[in-house]
Amino acid sequence: MLQTETITSVHNPQLKRLVRLHHRRDREREGVWLIEGAREVQRALDGGLSLQMLYLCPELYSDEGRALVPRMPSPQTLVARPAFERVSHRENPDGVLAVCLTPQPSLPPVGPDALVLVLVGLEKPGNLGALLRTADGVGVDAVLLTGSGTDLGNPNVIRSSQGSVFTQPVAALEAQAALTWLREHHFVLVACTPEAEQPYWSAPLTGRVALLLGSEHDGLPPEWREAADLRVSIPMRGQADSLNVATAGALVLYESLRQRQGRGG
Repeated sequence: MLQTETITSVHNPQLKRLVRLHHRRDREREGVWLIEGAREVQRALDGGLSLQMLYLCPELYSDEGRALVPRMPSPQTLVARPAFERVSHRENPDGVLAVCLTPQPSLPPVGPDALVLVLVGLEKPGNLGALLRTADGVGVDAVLLTGSGTDLGNPNVIRSSQGSVFTQPVAALEAQAALTWLREHHFVLVACTPEAEQPYWSAPLTGRVALLLGSEHDGLPPEWREAADLRVSIPMRGQADSLNVATAGALVLYESLRQRQGRGG
């Protein structure tokens, strides 16, 4: 049910809490995420998450938000435009902001043609979000994060993933635990690394495959390169020695999808 009184002051306790939740330590202490944007909130709902509270500013609605908000659950609270813009993380907010409990995803059952994306030591929220969006587009079965200081609940992860962080299994594991899980489930480990001689399009990327991508600056650590069954690279013809990790991941993931479609898988 929509609250009849509109919050107008940024000093309101609810809005002061929202400001605190921009910080990782406060989100982790409360065990919640802050979700901004009508599309992202709807993706969270589609992913089965329950909202603690939904804050709305109709004056700021986008066309998409205007269509989605009536389908969203209670409780809802109205916020005046100046106050909403002050607590928003975005330069151009769309008037929809929610708080939900931190998702607790579990790894799914593994099929014979499962495709898993393993991100090792990724640092930049924008890259992580972009890779999650690509993984969703390709139909990746799970994403494993290891050795990463990146916060999945970071607003830039949520926004750049277009809410895909809510719609697929994403698990953070220690490196050894991730490697053990992959070996126990008989994945072929494919490391994407600039020094590899084999171009990615010539590698077999069908069946049960785990694509390994490393950090933006250092790439994959030695233990992951050594554990890989295959090492592939993206040929570079200019002065740069590698692509942005999100771009590299998109190329190899879609090559895997192309091969799978070609064999009817």
